Amino acid sequence: MRTITSERLVLRPWDAGDADFLLDLEGRWEVVRHLGADPTTMTSRSQALASIERRRAISGHPVHGIWIITDRDGARLGNLLLKPVPLSAGEVPADPADVEIGWHLHPDAWGHGYATEAARAASGDVFARGQSRIIAVTHPDNHASHAVCRRLGMHHRGTTTRYMDTSCELFELTRDG
Repeated sequence: MRTITSERLVLRPWDAGDADFLLDLEGRWEVVRHLGADPTTMTSRSQALASIERRRAISGHPVHGIWIITDRDGARLGNLLLKPVPLSAGEVPADPADVEIGWHLHPDAWGHGYATEAARAASGDVFARGQSRIIAVTHPDNHASHAVCRRLGMHHRGTTTRYMDTSCELFELTRDG
């Protein structure tokens, strides 16, 4: 899987050495409370290792990926993903399938612009690889992510139940703006 860089950040593949950080990150309710229809905290290192293996399994795709976000000195900050978004039951897949961009950062990294910078770098990378559109589906109460979407230039498309069997706010960004 490729590494993506920005002025302050490195988005690199997850590895087993990141398991303790992942457990700390996703073991925090304040981090996972807006993730998916039924958020749960991670409770064991074995769960973290299994999650890292699942993240690495999609690494061969030219667009999709799940990266750990670090600063240039290697300090771990969070997670960024670009992957097909799960559709709600009964929804027909788009052609091509919708690609979701998402992020979550450790609370110690909140408020520094890292989510926006990481998402901007990753979206630029996938647009350069031919992807024409990405979406973000956010929990209606996740105002911090809504703000990141707006800073990225994403267009708010309203509330939808098309994804993850729950009500989400839909944001869209296209290669041409």
